[in-house]
Amino acid sequence: MQTSRATSFLRGKYVAGESEAQGVERALTLLQDCGIRSSLFYMGEYVDTLDLVAQNVENKVKVAEALRDHALDIHISVDPTQIGHHIDPALVEDRAYRIARTIKDAIGNKTDGVNCLMFDMEDASLNDPTIAIHNKLQNEGFPVALTLQAYLYRTEADLAAQIARGSRVRLVKGAFAAGSELAFQSTNEIKDNSRKLIAMMLSQEAREAGFYPIIATHDTRLHDFAIAQARRNGWKPGSYEFEMLLGVREDVAKRLSENGERVRLYVPFGRDWWPHAARRLGENPANAVLLARSLAS
Repeated sequence: MQTSRATSFLRGKYVAGESEAQGVERALTLLQDCGIRSSLFYMGEYVDTLDLVAQNVENKVKVAEALRDHALDIHISVDPTQIGHHIDPALVEDRAYRIARTIKDAIGNKTDGVNCLMFDMEDASLNDPTIAIHNKLQNEGFPVALTLQAYLYRTEADLAAQIARGSRVRLVKGAFAAGSELAFQSTNEIKDNSRKLIAMMLSQEAREAGFYPIIATHDTRLHDFAIAQARRNGWKPGSYEFEMLLGVREDVAKRLSENGERVRLYVPFGRDWWPHAARRLGENPANAVLLARSLAS
């Protein structure tokens, strides 16, 4: 599927390209044309060889250096399984340190929330180790951020702990399967919990703690809810941000940016692009129809 011309429209829509240069080029275009920032993500999750781990680390270091050279936010996402967790959890720390050190050296004394190594959150078995490595690097002064998932019961307590630490947190819905013993199962329950968590993130207490909220959703009702909470509790535009996926409802992202909100797109790049595009395909039936027509022609 990755080499088929019939699927090339999906690659162009949801992925910035194969190289860090193409990822950085898309980030430049988004900032110059729309005022939208980027979080760069070199694709390749759940790897099972040390060679692939090394390749992932090298690409994340290279894109950090390229972003520095173009005076862009050095905001890079990483999955723990990309840097060795499923091979040996002990591998993760040194590799995370190397990427975080590259970012810290590149940004110097900047302390805003826009430059960081963002730890993505994967399946529920990785919650505790991901939080642990984030907290360790944060304690040592590295610019790191953490992703939490609204569909999990535990997230309310995890978020409260990160607010108390004055962390940077990206709140997402959560894309991994989890049973009713761990997670809310219905869309309405997840939306209700999202609102509860967003209210915590944009509370006066969070602002006073130096917390930096990142609301990652394409739901315009949650955007409106977040903005109302921010205004009520003294958060100014630019002291929090919204994040969305490249190629998904970018009209909404542009409108938020035009209205003065800080907006960031998750910009994936790399050769192994099909799994990411396939997930986006499953979320958008219109694109599934286009793919079926392309394969049939």
